[in-house]
Amino acid sequence: MSRTKGSVWRDVRFWRFAGQAIAVVVVILVLSYFLGNLTRNLRQLGIQFGFNFLRSQAGFGIGDRPIPYQPSDSYTQALLVGLVNSLRVIVTGIALATVVGVTAGIARLSDNWLVRNLSLVYVETLRNTPLLLQLFFWYFAVFFSLPPVDAAVRWFGVSLSKSGVQLPGGLQLSSEFSALLLGLSIYTGTFIAEVVRGAIQSVPQGQWEAGRSLGLKPAQLMRLVVFPQALRAMIPPLANQYLNLAKNSSLAIAIGYPDVYAVASTTFNQTGRAVEVMVLICATYLTISLVISLLLNLFNRSVQIVER
Repeated sequence: MSRTKGSVWRDVRFWRFAGQAIAVVVVILVLSYFLGNLTRNLRQLGIQFGFNFLRSQAGFGIGDRPIPYQPSDSYTQALLVGLVNSLRVIVTGIALATVVGVTAGIARLSDNWLVRNLSLVYVETLRNTPLLLQLFFWYFAVFFSLPPVDAAVRWFGVSLSKSGVQLPGGLQLSSEFSALLLGLSIYTGTFIAEVVRGAIQSVPQGQWEAGRSLGLKPAQLMRLVVFPQALRAMIPPLANQYLNLAKNSSLAIAIGYPDVYAVASTTFNQTGRAVEVMVLICATYLTISLVISLLLNLFNRSVQIVER
C-alpha cells in the first residue's frame, strides 16, 4: 500500500489533473466573489439585475437601418439593427481585406521592382499607423471632401458624394459604412500581406524548381503549385487577423457608424444599465469570435494533408 500511494504522488498525470482542478476551483471562487460583490453593490443602489429594460421603447434613431426599425421600437430591435450593421462590416471587411492582403503579399515577392516596392510602402506605412487615425482620414479627409449628392462624382457607374457610395443596381452605402469598411480592410490587409508573404516563402525551394522544370509560367506556378501549399501555413495566422478585424470594428463609434457597440452605448446612456449592457456586448463579440474561429478551424482541417 505504501508503494502504491507513493507511486500516485510521483505520477505526473495526477499532478496535472490536480493542478487543473485547483485552477478551476480558484476561478470559480474568484467569479463567485466578484458576482457577490456586484450583487451587493446593485442592491445598495436599488437596482435589480435583469434584462427587462430591453422591452422598453428605445426612443432614438439609427442612421443605417438594414432591417426595419423606428424610434418607437424596443431596445432589443435597436440592438439587433446594430448587430446586423456589425456583421455587414465584419463579413464584407474580411472578404475585402483578404483580397487586398493576398494581392499585396504576392506583390511583395514580385520580380518587378516597382510593384515590389509599392507593396512594401503600403504595408510598412499603414501597418505602423494607428487604425483610429486611418478611420478619421477616410471619413473626414476623403468622404467629407466629396461634393454633395446633386454634384456627385460618377466613375464607371459608381457615384461618390458626401452621403456615401452608390453602386450599380441602386445599392447605397453610407459614408460612415464606407469609411469604416475601407479603413478596416486596408489596415488589416497589411497584416494579411505579411502572413501571405511568410507562408509563400516557407514553401520549399524544390517545389518552385519542380514547377519551373514543368514549364509553368510564374502565374501558373504560384496558382497551381506554391499557393496551395502555402495555404496550409497561412490559415492559422489569418484567423487571428480576422478576429482582430471583428474586434476593431467597434471603433465604428468614433465616426458615427451605428454598430452593435455604438447602439449598446446609447442604450447604456439612456437606461443606466451598465452591467447588463456590458454583458450583452461581451457575449456578442465573444460569439462572433468563436464563430470565426470555428469556421477557420474547419477550413484549416480541410486543406491539411491527411497522413496514412
